[in-house]
Parts: sequence; C-alpha cells; structure tokens
Amino acid sequence: MIYPYPVDHIRRIGQLRRRLTRAGLSGLVIHHLPDVRYLSGFTGSSAALAVTSRAACLFTDGRYTAQAAEEVHAAKVQIVARSVSEAAVEWLAVQPGVELAGFDPAKTTVAELARWKAALPSRLRRAFLTALPVPMVEPLRLVKDEDELAVMVEAALMGCKLFDHILGFIRPGLAEIDVAGELEHKARLWGAEGMSFETIAASGVRSALPHGKATMARLPRRGFLTLDFGVILKGYCSDMTRTVYLGKPKANERNAYHAVLEAQETAVAAVGPGVSCGDVDEAARGVLRRAGLAEAFTHSTGHGVGLEIHESPRLGAGQTTKLQSGMVVTIEPGVYLAGQFGIRIEDMVAVTRTGGQVLTPAPKALIEL
Repeated sequence: MIYPYPVDHIRRIGQLRRRLTRAGLSGLVIHHLPDVRYLSGFTGSSAALAVTSRAACLFTDGRYTAQAAEEVHAAKVQIVARSVSEAAVEWLAVQPGVELAGFDPAKTTVAELARWKAALPSRLRRAFLTALPVPMVEPLRLVKDEDELAVMVEAALMGCKLFDHILGFIRPGLAEIDVAGELEHKARLWGAEGMSFETIAASGVRSALPHGKATMARLPRRGFLTLDFGVILKGYCSDMTRTVYLGKPKANERNAYHAVLEAQETAVAAVGPGVSCGDVDEAARGVLRRAGLAEAFTHSTGHGVGLEIHESPRLGAGQTTKLQSGMVVTIEPGVYLAGQFGIRIEDMVAVTRTGGQVLTPAPKALIEL
C-alpha cells in the first residue's frame, strides 16, 4: 500500500539522528513496529530499521519485497531470509564510524539481545550494543504533526458515528457480544482497518468491571451499559467511552453519572500546554473526592494515543510530564461499584497552543434508552 498521507520520513530520521548525536551514539537499531512505521512508512509485520549518522536501512523478508519498495523512500531496503533485527545489528557493525549502537531495552527481550550479540564478531559482543537510558523514537511520536492530527480527527469522528449508530441498535435482551459485533462490523464497512482494541461492552453489574469485555450476558431492562471502543484508520487509533442507561436510572445512579461527567469535563478543561499530567489527573480525582467516589476511581485519568492505543504520556497521580501542543491524550475518569454498576466517560483531546480540543464530540449527557 502507498503510505496513506504525505509524510516527510527523511525529516523524522533527521530528528532522530540529532538525538543520536547528542547521546554520543553512532547507530541505533529499531525493531518496535510502530517506531519503524513512524520513521520509514513501512506498514508490514516484519521489519527492523538501522540508522547511523549517514545512512538508514530497513530490513524485511521476502513477503514484503514489493510493499517495501512502494512504501519506503527514506531508507535503503534489504530483503533477508533470517531474523530482520539480527540483520540490522550485523549491518550496523560494518558501517564506517559506527562504534556504539543503541537499542531500546523496553522493546527488547533478553533472548533477542543474546541473539544479536551472538550474531556479532566476538570482538564486538561485549561493548558494541548499549541500552538507551531513555527511549529515542517515542519522544518524537509524542507530538503529532498536522497530517497525523488530521488522520486522528477522522478516526475519532468515525468512532462518534459508530456510537450514534449503536444507540439505535441497543435494546434489552441483546447479548453484549451482539452490540460489540455490530460496532465492529460497521467500523469495517465504513473503512476502518480494524479496532484499536477488543471492544468493551459491559452491562448491568458487569459495568463495574473497568475492562469488561463483551460476553454472552444479556443487556438488562434497567441498568448501565459501558461502551469503550476505537478504530484504526490509516494506522492511527481512536479511543472513546460512553455509558448509557437502559430504562430509568435511580437517584444514586443518576448522581454518580453526573459526578463522573463533571470530573471528566473538569479534567478536559484542565488540559493545556505546560500543564502537568498529574494536575489533569487531580482535576478529575478532586471532583470525585468531593462526591465521595474517589475510592471507586481505580485507574489513571488517561493516556496518550497515536500509532498505538496506549502511548506516553500517562495522566496519573504524581506524573510530572508536561503536556505539549500536538499531543493527543484521553480523558477517562470512571467509578466502579462492585456488584452494583460502573460508569466511565472518555474523550480524545488534542493539546493546542491555548488549551485542549475534544476530538470525540459525541453526546455525554446521560442517555436513557
């Protein structure tokens, strides 16, 4: 496939090279596929990218000969019949001026590292490869450019369209998997490459499970239904959650919903450049604390989204990372009362120069079906 929107991968690799120079490294092996895609445009399932101050080479296997030639223009391509990451390490070892090559230990297993070292000449096995103290590609991916943001807006709006559709599909007695299946079927019909994660459809007492995957359980005549889902469009993920009510809610259920909604909207309003992730989390948590529901909020307020459904930064208690214009994060406080019900409301929010822009403008007021 041709890369689905204009991307200057040469510029991205240039940004990485500047980071390499500052770190005192002369080479880097990248084998985490979202990182490979970000830097090279390659969308296949088997690849490693080796980068030096002067060259870049992507390694993949014979299944992707034509695809790599079509997609990759910022690096040379080598087709190999063995481990692509080992081939990348061996290539780095023979490049002029490359004396020290980095790798991301968070993305590399002990077994992989052992194989890489075994593939090197004995004189290089001890000191040629070095673990990065901090990731190098991830910080580049944190801030989305205009093209990335445009794709993410498109993916988020597809999610809103799916939610609008599913409201006319939901009725008591349906199995949760029927609801999830309808969402996923429509997503594919409307052009999604897939779902960002396994769709969550948790109803009645099961809505108290923060990650309640859809089951054969039947939707109740009276109770909450939490829907957490997202689509992949042109490689980028969307993520949203809405909780609706089947029947007429009791006063305590309505009050809990309004508390979560206030917490979510307060946290959205707190998003802006220079604001710490911990402060956004506290904005949501403080509302629930005043409502007496803080103990029922058992996870972080949000996370970054992009080529992966969970990226940095994490919006949680004590997180000191500062938000930057161009980041895309989720805001998703919730309360979960075991044996009773659960409620979560989630938006994707792009950090702008002046605040935050909600990318998932589907209704959030309590919907009674």
